[in-house]
Amino acid sequence: MSRQLRLAALVGTVGLLFVSASPQAQQPPPQFPNMTFFITSVGGPSGANYGGLEGADKHCQTLAEKAGGGSKTWRAYLSTQAVNGATAVNAKDRIGKGPWVNARGVQIAASVADLHSANNKIAPETLVAENGRLIPSRLYTVNQHDILTGSQADGTAFPPDKDMTCGNWTKSGEGSAMVGHADRMGLRDDEASKSWNTSHPSRGCDAASLVATGGAGLLYCFAAN
Repeated sequence: MSRQLRLAALVGTVGLLFVSASPQAQQPPPQFPNMTFFITSVGGPSGANYGGLEGADKHCQTLAEKAGGGSKTWRAYLSTQAVNGATAVNAKDRIGKGPWVNARGVQIAASVADLHSANNKIAPETLVAENGRLIPSRLYTVNQHDILTGSQADGTAFPPDKDMTCGNWTKSGEGSAMVGHADRMGLRDDEASKSWNTSHPSRGCDAASLVATGGAGLLYCFAAN
């Protein structure tokens, strides 16, 4: 009987050692408290319909909190248009003053002016999500380089004559939204293909249409404080 007890104790000790040595037990959740910029690792549940700017900001805030950066106020880089009585909002006016660094400590831009200049550091190697992983560029089988912005090159809203914001981020079916190429690459060697914030309109506002044009309904998120 004593031999069986000793054997059981040995098996239990080995089991505890295995559990404590497993990668899941040793790896804490990602913690990036100094991060002030990221691209969302996932889109919202309804394509480009985030329930307006407030819902998009909440999406950024929630992901930032999971990554240890929840003490900051996060804003989605999105513009809205002056339609149906709404006031136009410029993406550049709602993201703070900078500077902004990604989860790996790389400075993306020093200021709003720097962000909207050729000097910004948005590029394939700096497209880091809040969890520290790279967003797939056009060079990958799964391409997610289309990022929703609804903005012109200078970070301002489009005129109200044509929908460029999927109904100010409330549509998940028909409609269109301007996207930027986060990897600065496209089908042609022109300014639009290389633009991080105003490359082309999406095919629609639903998740499937966003995926079909090379995206996943992802957002640029900036710490505004």
